[in-house]
Amino acid sequence: MAPDASAATRRPTFVVLAVGVTAFSLVQSLIIPVMGTLAEQYDTDRSTITWLLTAYLMSASVFTPILGRLGDAWGRDRVLVGCLAVLSVGCAVSALAPDATWLIAGRAIQGVGGGVLPVSFGIVRDELPPARVPFAVSFISSLLAFGIGCGTVVAGPLVNTLGSTALFWLPCVASAVAAASAFCFVPPSPVRSRERISLAPAVLLAAWLILLVLSISESPRWGWSSLTVLGLLAGAIALLTVWIRVEMASRVPLIDIRLMRRRGVWTANLVALLMGFGLYAFSSLVPQLAQTPSTAGFGLNISVSDSGLMMLPGCLLSFLAGLLAAPAAGRFGAKPLIVLGACTGAAGSAVIALLHDRPWHLYLGASINGLGVGLTLALLANVVVTAVPATQTGVATGMNANLRTIGGSIGSGVLASVLASTQDVGGAPSESGYVRGFIIIAVTLLAASAAALAIPALFRNKREPLQNLQLTSTS
Repeated sequence: MAPDASAATRRPTFVVLAVGVTAFSLVQSLIIPVMGTLAEQYDTDRSTITWLLTAYLMSASVFTPILGRLGDAWGRDRVLVGCLAVLSVGCAVSALAPDATWLIAGRAIQGVGGGVLPVSFGIVRDELPPARVPFAVSFISSLLAFGIGCGTVVAGPLVNTLGSTALFWLPCVASAVAAASAFCFVPPSPVRSRERISLAPAVLLAAWLILLVLSISESPRWGWSSLTVLGLLAGAIALLTVWIRVEMASRVPLIDIRLMRRRGVWTANLVALLMGFGLYAFSSLVPQLAQTPSTAGFGLNISVSDSGLMMLPGCLLSFLAGLLAAPAAGRFGAKPLIVLGACTGAAGSAVIALLHDRPWHLYLGASINGLGVGLTLALLANVVVTAVPATQTGVATGMNANLRTIGGSIGSGVLASVLASTQDVGGAPSESGYVRGFIIIAVTLLAASAAALAIPALFRNKREPLQNLQLTSTS
């Protein structure tokens, strides 16, 4: 925080950010383990209920970078309050939904909450002393992976004890409280770009992101080689090209393409894309494997509630990694730890690919994976934050978070297609499908570790190891 600000003000600000990010991260994954239950409750088919994910992913992918940019220009405190309020409203709409259409509409509104993450990073950079920024950024980043994992853990027990509406009322209340607290306690942003943002780049960005996410999310159902998917992908590429040209020519771009080309930014974004693939795919694949009936010859026949518990040790280790990430980076450097984390995550996935006959096999693999993924994600945002000026923190971290979401969408689509291609005569995925899925995740995380080798080295001041954490090169 500013030098004259009191610790009494810093604490509630940080707590508000932590609660808001946790509520948003829970919203992402709470419904994944209970999609079948929701389809039955709302009397709809599986293909329709998958729009709960598609609508959310499209909305989050559009609004996360845009709201990060608006926070940089208009004030992060204002945008934070707005994001949390809209997130709460979206959860309420889903909780009160009389049918699947309203349920999906609520999920689309919830995607606006994606702006919470980039503005939180910006507020941390604005309000905390420089020595505490790396730890705070790592902590908030770790909450994302922790919340996504916890969502799969608590979804089943919540539905069994309080009903499906609890999936939405819980984050609704949490985000509403966080919004009110943010309005009361988060101070106005001291750093604003105060630039007028053009509408055309925002529309183009939204258009190509929607086409991209829609094509990837629906590809398992429509087919990767279908004319619809290929047409959507072609449209996304065409609009992406136009968007880049418009941004490059704009005097005040929505997203500064030149900034995205900095080595510390594009490398972190590439790693985020690959890690997002692994995080979302792994979180959905483990419960599915655990729930497979033992009559299939390889399943564990575990209930929805108990299968979610498979992810709990990994969630806790992911959170622990987030707490230790910044101090460890101050001692060893962020780059080697990011590489190590991605390799560790790959090892966890490889364990389950090789061993999946006993519950402890899944617990072991999920624990190793959670530790590695948590360590990597906790440090990526710090790489981006140190590579950009303060006035660009929101938009830069917003794009990083957005690419993680897009990676998650790709991962979910690819793994769903892999499982569908190996279905047995009864329509259930075969053991080979799960093995291939975990191998693909492992290879993707190894690719993330290879990409991390291109991240510029971080250096530290020997007397103040966390205060002057910077990039040696941002070109």
